[in-house]
Amino acid sequence: MKEGNPTDELPFDLLPAIDLRAGAVVRLLRGDFDAATAYSRDPVAVARGFVQSGARWLHVVDLDGARDPGDRQVDLVRAIVAGVGESARVEVAGGLRDDDSVAAMLEAGAARVVVGTAALQDPALVRRLVARHGPSRVAVALDVREGRAVGHGWAPGGPSLAADEAVASLADAGVGTYEVTAIDRDGTMAGPDLALLGHMVAMRRGAIIASAGIATTSDLRAVRALGCAGAIVGRALYEGRFTLEEALDALRA
Repeated sequence: MKEGNPTDELPFDLLPAIDLRAGAVVRLLRGDFDAATAYSRDPVAVARGFVQSGARWLHVVDLDGARDPGDRQVDLVRAIVAGVGESARVEVAGGLRDDDSVAAMLEAGAARVVVGTAALQDPALVRRLVARHGPSRVAVALDVREGRAVGHGWAPGGPSLAADEAVASLADAGVGTYEVTAIDRDGTMAGPDLALLGHMVAMRRGAIIASAGIATTSDLRAVRALGCAGAIVGRALYEGRFTLEEALDALRA
């Protein structure tokens, strides 16, 4: 991605999601660990399959590390990065809330880390991470419910901030990429929240990557038409709503 450019000048990246829990590939419904569906016990094979189908980015989420920093799956992330080699870049999310956890994932080979809760709680941390690692290697997850970006796995009572205020503050800290999830759409395949995404794009404070709700290739074309720089797709791929090849063909068309 070209740092600092308006979103309508950015290429569109399709990022298949690989959510890791106890070494398996799963998908959660609206972030609920009690509503998890397991798809594979071999995340490296899943990653290779996506790359063979044309993916150039992978979105890997360490769900265990998000719940318990002592249970971080660094070795598995390293294996995924090694498994895809130079064919794709891997971004990693999930409980990255301090300098050491971010450094561990970058040292494991991640091309980019995605910071969530910590970005809302401590913009100074994000400013430090961007200064240390560069803006192309640090993105922020904005998980939005009723106009507010929320943290701590979307649990009630966690940190929250008006989404507009969060973007303004983080842009001032040097962030150039935001991955925006409409919480009520996550894992539902009910379609993306186009109003939310359009609003985020219109702020023109960085590249917006759409997440949550995508069920069809038309959804992908719709978020691209808004000016989003990319989209993260999970359940729709795993449940056969469309293949990665079909998605890429639709985007090329």
